[in-house]
Amino acid sequence: MDSSVVTVVLFAALLHATWNALVKAGPDKYLTTLLVACGAGLVSLPLLPFIATPAQDSWPWLIASACCQVIYYRLLAATYRHGDMSQAYPLMRGAAPLLVALASVPLLGERLHLSQDIAVMLICGGVLTLTILRGANAGADTAANRGARRRATSYALLNAAVIAGYTMIDAVGVRRSGAPAAYTMWLFVLTAVMLLLCSTHRWRELPAYARTHLRVMLLGGVGTLASYGLALWAMTQAPVAAVAALRETSILFAAAIAALFLRERLAPGRILAITLIACGAIVMRLG
Repeated sequence: MDSSVVTVVLFAALLHATWNALVKAGPDKYLTTLLVACGAGLVSLPLLPFIATPAQDSWPWLIASACCQVIYYRLLAATYRHGDMSQAYPLMRGAAPLLVALASVPLLGERLHLSQDIAVMLICGGVLTLTILRGANAGADTAANRGARRRATSYALLNAAVIAGYTMIDAVGVRRSGAPAAYTMWLFVLTAVMLLLCSTHRWRELPAYARTHLRVMLLGGVGTLASYGLALWAMTQAPVAAVAALRETSILFAAAIAALFLRERLAPGRILAITLIACGAIVMRLG
């Protein structure tokens, strides 16, 4: 993989971890998620007249991806409502590239090099180990906490499948669009509209919440738009599974955010898992 593509994907990973941290820190996870999605749509909307329109062949894929994105955002809010970011984020982001790697060969006809296969395994193994070790070290716990953790795990695994699904859809759609930037902006506009239509039960609360958390809407919206847009561009330059796996190094940035800003202690098991991820990123870079 070219060094410029690696740099772009790593920056996208940093942005992704940052806007997820904003969602987790929000007092109302669903409304914060809705604000982030709408923020991305609002940033994209005024730019649409000035960019090329995606090719006609890409629109079915674009609409299908927007539907998946709506499910993704709703599951994301549910996951963070029941579980910690350090539990849910690695599970969502770790299982997804493994599913993408397994599906990209028969569906897209792509074949990874041996070093990239090893990188996929290291990254996925690291983020999944992070979650497993956290659960094993939880110690004495209440039944309510165990139930919440199980629900968070279920939502996270389900969301991993959704992430893998829209990754595969967009890998095809963005290549057929002939305009990666336009494809990305239309995707977020459609997603914001669909998500709003699915959230009529929260409309009364949204204006006041948006005024109070305007900065989160703007920063989160720009973060998610730029993060996914850069990843989609990278998918036009390199194998989908390789990009998807390298993007999951966002767990490194999430760990740094937790340690520096949330003052969370990184236990030895967690450091081991993060090391596996870092090794995977290096192998991907050298592949």
